[in-house]
Amino acid sequence: MSLLLFNNPSVPHAGFVWLVGAGPGAADLITLRGRNALAEAEVVIHDDLAGQVLLSFCPVGCQTIYAGKRAGHHSATQDEINRLLVAHARAGKRVVRLKGGDPSVFGRLGEELQALRSAGIPFEIVPGVTAACAAAAAAGVSLTQRGLASAAILATGHECAGKSGPALDWDALIQPGATVCVYMGTRSLGALAEHLLANGHDAKTPLLIISNASLPSQIIRSGTLETARELAREAQDTPSLILIGAIAAQNRGLFAVKQITEAAYV
Repeated sequence: MSLLLFNNPSVPHAGFVWLVGAGPGAADLITLRGRNALAEAEVVIHDDLAGQVLLSFCPVGCQTIYAGKRAGHHSATQDEINRLLVAHARAGKRVVRLKGGDPSVFGRLGEELQALRSAGIPFEIVPGVTAACAAAAAAGVSLTQRGLASAAILATGHECAGKSGPALDWDALIQPGATVCVYMGTRSLGALAEHLLANGHDAKTPLLIISNASLPSQIIRSGTLETARELAREAQDTPSLILIGAIAAQNRGLFAVKQITEAAYV
């Protein structure tokens, strides 16, 4: 299969898909390569978490298709999205699949790649700033910090029902020297915290819940495993990233509730 090379500046004429990470929300956190792909697109299939402002980078006449997913509501199934990608590329279109964060981190990228490869569609993956990095930046902490955290673990708080193999071993993940970054976890955090406490984890283990990282509505909530349920209840209806581990205490309440200005979203 002929793929667009990493350093190849040429633009494919037709029948091509870019799988682009939109970043965590703020329009200026998309990569330059991602913005360039949008500028060349004839069709953009975008998620709920990919900011609407980014669509202004598309050329006049570009077709935009909303395919967002939120808990309890999907505007399109994954199979439908796969079919859209293949159909538009086969029709000779330059297609952008625009995903919040980084497409390879809990973005269903594997399924879309399989569909494109099976159909013989050339593609390029354009990475983006993932929510864990944006959340740490918003809270003013380092995911890995000398003397505190030698590992950063990306985990989902919402495992799919059809997953093969065992569920995540949270007791093994929450360990000294590691920062656990939990995606899509506010609805399950209360139960997770209770499980960890029942299995001997320290009730004072610090955590942060960062909601709408990088956006004007950004809020950082600071607490511990014993206050996790209450914090999660407050953040439940907003896209949030949870950081668990010693580095969360480095926030020291400085940004416990913080809202950034509109100017940061341009």
